[in-house]
Amino acid sequence: RPPTYDAEPTALPPADPDALDGLVADTVLEGARYGACTLRAVSVRGDSARYRGDPRRDALLVARFGAGEQALVLVAMATGARGAAGTHRAAAQVCRWIGRAVGRSHARLAEDLRAARRGDLKSGLHRLTDRSLGRLRAEAAEQGLAPHEYAATLRCLLLPAAPECRTRVFFGVGAGGLFRLRDGAWQDIEPRTGDITGEPVVGFGSPPSETPEGDRLTMDLGVATPPGPYDGPPDGTPREPFRFRASVARPGDVLLMCSTGLAEPLLGERELGELLARRWSGAAPPGLAGFLADSGVRVKGYADDRTAAAVWEA
Repeated sequence: RPPTYDAEPTALPPADPDALDGLVADTVLEGARYGACTLRAVSVRGDSARYRGDPRRDALLVARFGAGEQALVLVAMATGARGAAGTHRAAAQVCRWIGRAVGRSHARLAEDLRAARRGDLKSGLHRLTDRSLGRLRAEAAEQGLAPHEYAATLRCLLLPAAPECRTRVFFGVGAGGLFRLRDGAWQDIEPRTGDITGEPVVGFGSPPSETPEGDRLTMDLGVATPPGPYDGPPDGTPREPFRFRASVARPGDVLLMCSTGLAEPLLGERELGELLARRWSGAAPPGLAGFLADSGVRVKGYADDRTAAAVWEA
């Protein structure tokens, strides 16, 4: 059903004339093609924020580090905590921090991806994520805020540019969605915290093995956060576990990482998933405008910001 909000933006967020660089655009759109994959990414202010004149709490960063087949593409998205002013800045900051950390380590990360060093990837990305979120907690303390008043989720994809490397790595902390469109049907492949049972999975460097679906993958769940240089004293706030998944893509797959603004309607409204499956199962990925329209299909009862990154495999 159509939502009750207007279909287009209504009110702009308030602006500070001395801090205009802090303004957040209603919509951010990005795309690229490297190796065997085509990337589309978007972040859109939700209907409720557009109506109230609130800034978009979701942040999106897409960056390429390195050149040629040695390059590494990072997609980072974050969502500022609900109910606290200024958390859109926290989301933007943590995206920049993880981007800087990955960028400085991109050569080693790209090498680990190509060489299938599972343990090094998991521990290294865990450490970079922990330090980035630790800086966010330190920033909250500097502003005299409780950690939950200046917090954000963080979800990332790493895509190697080398055509022969089809490993796709997801990592992050916090809620959202990770889905795979295969043979016209959606699979929910989000790492679940505390759930370490089920079919055997293969880690990089392990003897070859396959899931019943025929693809090699690894999934690590519920990893305790190691201490980092920015942690400081315990703040009493429960920390969400680090999530990690690396999978080998098949030709024709579509991998979708998204914030809760899209994950919740995809999980809760079957018709939305069917619509996107039809539109995204074609021979060619949609253009930027088409992806913006598809990812922004409105569903009554879901009015949060939507941020999504989809990868089409050639």
